[in-house]
Amino acid sequence: MAPQTSRIPEFYKKSYEERLQILKEQADLSDEEIHILRLHAAASFGTVSRMIENVVSVMFLPLGMATNFLINGEEYVIPMAVEESSVVAAACNAAKLARYSGGFKVSSTEPVMIGQVQLLGIEDFVTSKNTIFCYKDRILVLANAHDRVLVANGGGAIDLEIQVLDTKRGPMLIVYLLVNVCDAMGSNIVNTMVEGIAPFLEDLTGGYARLRVVSNYAVRRVVKATAIWKKEIIGAEVVEGVLDADALAFADPYRAATHNKGIMNGVDAVVIATGNDFRAVEAGAHSYAARNGLYQPLSTYYKNEEGDLVGELEMPLAIGIVGGITKSHPIAQLCLKILRVKSAQQLAEIIGAVGLAQNFAALRVLVREGLQRGHMRLHSKNMAGNVGAVGEEIDAIADRMVSEHCISAGRARELFEELKK
Repeated sequence: MAPQTSRIPEFYKKSYEERLQILKEQADLSDEEIHILRLHAAASFGTVSRMIENVVSVMFLPLGMATNFLINGEEYVIPMAVEESSVVAAACNAAKLARYSGGFKVSSTEPVMIGQVQLLGIEDFVTSKNTIFCYKDRILVLANAHDRVLVANGGGAIDLEIQVLDTKRGPMLIVYLLVNVCDAMGSNIVNTMVEGIAPFLEDLTGGYARLRVVSNYAVRRVVKATAIWKKEIIGAEVVEGVLDADALAFADPYRAATHNKGIMNGVDAVVIATGNDFRAVEAGAHSYAARNGLYQPLSTYYKNEEGDLVGELEMPLAIGIVGGITKSHPIAQLCLKILRVKSAQQLAEIIGAVGLAQNFAALRVLVREGLQRGHMRLHSKNMAGNVGAVGEEIDAIADRMVSEHCISAGRARELFEELKK
């Protein structure tokens, strides 16, 4: 085995086979293991090698379809890319239960993203702020000159705001550029614009620009989703249980983090399936959850006059249907076609509905039977497969673990060994 080193000069220039050979020697991979990498990359290497650097294979996620969704009166079958057992099934079930009250009602704000220019070395902050405001219209024109296609489609830079921030490195002047990015996620658009206006801002203030970059805290791009789950359908005990769980999430950030993770199980799955940036969405969501100084849930629940459970979700969602891999990844294109979306706002509203459905589903299981009985029922099949079971062996082992209320990797292995005997 060759000595391991991560210093591999010009790895990015190597051919695909050369990369595999280097990896084989470095990690002592067998011919069979190299075959697995090659096999998984065979169908899409040409596509994925243009997305990131040093590609050697593809990491697959299961792509499932969430059914039963009625959103703003429209029927949707929703693609979800996720590896966690029960996520798709839970979304389907929550959506089915919400149909008794008309499904999900969702709205969203305009797709406005925010870019920041950090200005340092300024001597007179008051004068600098006033000067920038005086030249506001010219700054917006300058920003829009960097994307005339966006402007022609009704978007572009629409406003700017200014703040002086006290930091551990001293006071800084921050210019926030607000950009309507239409159907794009918008990072590249906004980055280009803030870099374009930075030299002019330096001339106006006598300072110098350091950071010029989009913010993933997309507070101007918010989705609000609402659904009602009828008391006679889900049961009065579930209504009360979800309200108790909701109260804990608002009082305890330990619970709030897991509460929001349940939301993101659904949100991320659709974001990934449609070729969007789930890391940006996660960053924005968790920042929004802490906007009041305490990390809190992105959703809340209450009873209406009939005693039914009402769920409401509010979160930023910076996603797009043009640009990035939404147009270069064939599966992402198919997912968008399945969704029949015509705008980024429509896609954001669908994702918001899925997030609320996923959250309700998780809470319902928690207050009724706990995660082990519901979530782990599906996970038991994964455990059986992991110990080497195949076909009917997987079902037999999973059924046995469920009946024993003992779902663990150790028990799966014991049962597999029993079957082999």
